[in-house]
Amino acid sequence: MSNPAALEPAPGRSERIGPWPRALLLLLALALGACGAEEAQGGPGGAAGGGARPPAEVSVVTIATRDVPLTSELPGRTAPYLVAEVRPQVGGLVLERAFDEGADVEAGEVLYRIDPAGYEIAVAAAKAELQRAEAALATASATAKRVSKLASQGISSEQANDDAAGAVRAARAQVSAAQASLAAASLDLERTQVLAPIGGRTSRSAVKQGALVIAFQTQLATVQQLDPIYVDITRPSVEILRLQKALAAGRVARPDGETDLDGAEVTLLLEDGTSYPHAGRLAFTDATVGADTGAVTLRAVFPNPDHQLLPGMYVRAVIEEGIVPNAILVPQRGVSRDPSGRATALVVNGDGVVEQRILATTRTLGDQWLVTSGVAVGDRVIVEGLQKVRAGAPAKAVPFRPDADADGAAEGKAVAPTKPTAPAAKPETPPTDASKATTAAADGAADGKPASDAPADR
Repeated sequence: MSNPAALEPAPGRSERIGPWPRALLLLLALALGACGAEEAQGGPGGAAGGGARPPAEVSVVTIATRDVPLTSELPGRTAPYLVAEVRPQVGGLVLERAFDEGADVEAGEVLYRIDPAGYEIAVAAAKAELQRAEAALATASATAKRVSKLASQGISSEQANDDAAGAVRAARAQVSAAQASLAAASLDLERTQVLAPIGGRTSRSAVKQGALVIAFQTQLATVQQLDPIYVDITRPSVEILRLQKALAAGRVARPDGETDLDGAEVTLLLEDGTSYPHAGRLAFTDATVGADTGAVTLRAVFPNPDHQLLPGMYVRAVIEEGIVPNAILVPQRGVSRDPSGRATALVVNGDGVVEQRILATTRTLGDQWLVTSGVAVGDRVIVEGLQKVRAGAPAKAVPFRPDADADGAAEGKAVAPTKPTAPAAKPETPPTDASKATTAAADGAADGKPASDAPADR
């Protein structure tokens, strides 16, 4: 360490050294003394002897395999199980709407009543025509019997007998036509009461009392069956191909042993994020791929006893595709991407050295990646402390455990804030003459003035 006394000017040269160089010399001496003290203590870090740093401590997750259910969350939209448009089969004025809009009706229940007066008259006319035809048939039959008796006695000719028999057949035809006319008129009269074609929930009425409706043209209302209800799900065709290949190769197994999704269980997430309480089944998969979307429509059937699902609602369908046997899952927090976009992970090997592995990932399951290659059972993947280590460096592996603060937050407990501790007061040391001189020299240097107005030593 440098000696401050050695920096004093020679006795014969003090006249040429003023107070300003003297202050700089004192500051330089103090700095050299501080450096020497740090060297004596082992460097700036305070580690005596300057030994090697210990391996960094990292948290790891040990890889294990387990059977994992494979699901897909896809967009879907509800559709009624049955839908029917209510249209009149006869024309006329609407006398009454016999249902409440939006109410549930049974099949065959009366919805509208159309003015029946004209149709009642038509029925009466058809009945009268039938009676006339029946009377004509009775007269023709009696005439035919007399002519036939006379012909058997040789009194009447064969021609008269044939004419009488033909008149009977014509009268019978007239009776049949009159009966058909009466049935048609009666049917039109019945159709003045418009019935519900199916059971379900009605829409708002399109017509009001007194409106004129035209047979088979005017739409009166709509009835939709909502229990059960359909959910139409769209899925890209490429995902269906991948699943079919995985099922065929055995990488994914269905509980029923099938190689398609028909009959798979489906659950729903509603628009507000809540789960629908009833599970459904996949009914069928459409055989056509949309030209514009490249997607296939899957239709599932759900019970809807409370009518919570309404036609046209957007939902998220979760389909159980199967089970992945002996699956390897790696936490997402332990997976990163290299510059080329490949998934990588850092692993602590048996020698305590960090290795970088390139992973083959297929999909995410919650907060984990489903990995098909890159890591094996028993590997210790680093999930915490990645910034402390690099490939080839030693590391101390400890089992991963979530932070205590995170545990408290997950349990709904408040974490008490830590109050800062006030630093301990240092005892004041009375300044010495040397320190006073040094302080004065520093103040003078900061102000650009000589450290002291006293004359230099001579």
